[in-house]
Amino acid sequence: MIELEVLTAGALTTVQDLGRPGWAHLGVPRSGALDPEALRLANRLVGNPEAAAGLEITMTGCALRPTRATTVAVVGAEVEVRVGERPGDTGRPLAVPAGAVLRIGPARRGLRCWLAVAGGIAVDPVLGSRATDTLAGLGPAPLRDGDRLPLGLPISPPAPVDLTLPVPLPTELHLTARPGPRHDWFDPVALDRLYGSAYTVSPVSNRVGVRLTGAPLIRAVSGELPSEGIVLGAVQVPADGQPLIFLADHPTTGGYPVIAVVDEVTPLAQARPGTTVRFHGPQR
Repeated sequence: MIELEVLTAGALTTVQDLGRPGWAHLGVPRSGALDPEALRLANRLVGNPEAAAGLEITMTGCALRPTRATTVAVVGAEVEVRVGERPGDTGRPLAVPAGAVLRIGPARRGLRCWLAVAGGIAVDPVLGSRATDTLAGLGPAPLRDGDRLPLGLPISPPAPVDLTLPVPLPTELHLTARPGPRHDWFDPVALDRLYGSAYTVSPVSNRVGVRLTGAPLIRAVSGELPSEGIVLGAVQVPADGQPLIFLADHPTTGGYPVIAVVDEVTPLAQARPGTTVRFHGPQR
């Protein structure tokens, strides 16, 4: 079997594809890569279908060794890439000889990168996806040192790419947010704070959601809320008044009021702790 050996898994490296949409009615969120376009690009660079499974690598990097010669591509955070002793570029196909060590270093800017391998990561799919859902526990577990991942067979040659385009990594995020289903549970001061204050990404953030710290959002309604549906990008406000934004591994129901819903959460995939987040309405 053709495999990818995991020499150093890093802080959190997971198998991800484009997720498993369409199962929310059974309590299964989409999951999948936090930046689907980055994974699509990485797959195109190595000749894979865009939906092939790759690796999502968080912050500290990882080290891998294929058992056959292959082609890989890394897209996302600013990282150092080395194939054996040879430096490589992100955003371009890289040839990796059989047995050579591929090292992806810690993120210098940004938080996550996506690795595609020719043929894709061929773990068994669950509900049509190979993605790791860290909340529901579906798909393969996060990688550990010593794991061996099966690889599929390449179906197309790598893309002929001579130019590397860096992924934008802003230090301050401006997110478009629309009123959520329970925005009327908050007084006007809370809504003014949400749209008029700078929030900071908390270290207590993960693939489930990004927690923010800043001006607390005070409720106008103090009663209990029965659990109701949660969507990608929902801005939920727990009892401490500090908002959190749900990402790909979000729960499908929740019991805290949702004050707003963010249109596009992909920029949060690169939001390190300490990153400033500002909300604005669709009219801006």
